[in-house]
Amino acid sequence: MPADVIMPALGMAQETGKILRWLKSEGDPVVKGEPLMEVETDKVTVDIEAPADGTLAGVRAHEGDDVPVGEVVAVVLAAGEEAPVLATTEPKLVREVEAVAASPPVGIAPPPRRTGRPLASPKARRLAQARGIAIEALAGSGPNGAVVAADVEAAAAPARGNGAAAPQRREPGTVWRVMAERMTQSWQTVPHFYLRRSVDASRLESWRAAARSRPGCEKLSHTDLLVRIAAEALRRHPNVNATWSDGAVDLLDAVNVGIAVAIDDGLVVPVVHSADRLTLSELVARRQELVAAARAGRLRLDDVSGGTFTVSNLGMYGVDSFDAIVNAPQAAILAVGRIRETLVLRGGEPGAGRVLDLSLSFDHRVVDGARGAEFLDTLASLVEEPAGLVT
Repeated sequence: MPADVIMPALGMAQETGKILRWLKSEGDPVVKGEPLMEVETDKVTVDIEAPADGTLAGVRAHEGDDVPVGEVVAVVLAAGEEAPVLATTEPKLVREVEAVAASPPVGIAPPPRRTGRPLASPKARRLAQARGIAIEALAGSGPNGAVVAADVEAAAAPARGNGAAAPQRREPGTVWRVMAERMTQSWQTVPHFYLRRSVDASRLESWRAAARSRPGCEKLSHTDLLVRIAAEALRRHPNVNATWSDGAVDLLDAVNVGIAVAIDDGLVVPVVHSADRLTLSELVARRQELVAAARAGRLRLDDVSGGTFTVSNLGMYGVDSFDAIVNAPQAAILAVGRIRETLVLRGGEPGAGRVLDLSLSFDHRVVDGARGAEFLDTLASLVEEPAGLVT
């Protein structure tokens, strides 16, 4: 029988995937394992492969469509097979369409408008929510009285002649929208607390300068060193390398450190797996691969999965310090500012010093204040005296 091509689940929280590009067309011969289409999720862009040998047929989703996970988007027919007759001619796509139904034939009254949740396109609902407009109060101009984006725009536009300019809007992409939703969820559901400490960064800088003379470490960054230090601290404090799940704390075996990377469409967190076991040169190579893939939009699912802790470094932007939102379901995130020169006392004598501000955000369900303080103390000690930590 025909093999279904479905929208796969590429992440735990994924509900839909967007088809960016079909690599094969209706009627093309395909080979099992051959890429059929490019799909974008909130984290990655991946190629979806053919499930069998045969001919691609029954393509039901188009480029740009957001398709629910599990939805059949096409079939692959073996020799002699015909495409099955589907119950509907269109899939259950989450499209940002402006018309939700065709006009009824002449002489047939349109169905009554539903009471309760008003009929509206998904885009119109998002715009109304973003602009604080009650969609129930709008008169829809779409088929069957559906509220469309133009209706929301008209309601939000300032009255002509009052001299006010319409505000400019930036429609977020998938990555940004999901980032916003997840950060909101984390902020609302994870009980945060913060611990901060300023540390002497002079040894860290000396370590970096010396290590960059080694083969494979020429591009060693402060972030690389902090990832390795955080991984070692997590190995020593397994109660922080944990997650809250179903009312209990799950201790995680692997130490996988995510690195927050800014891209044009938002923020992604590729993961350095087994960071506590990598040499400096291996860590540098892996970090470079992940950052390049993130900025090119070619991260794989494995590249963004399994993180147990996150490092977010804004020092390169001149930021002194900041507090980060926990990257749930992880239990903690390290926020790092720039290394700055300041006045310090050594042996009672003032002098110039190199200082780095560390801020840890914790999920209080997993980590209490005492455990968090012990973890921060280990981090600070390794920053101030990192020699011999990494080979």
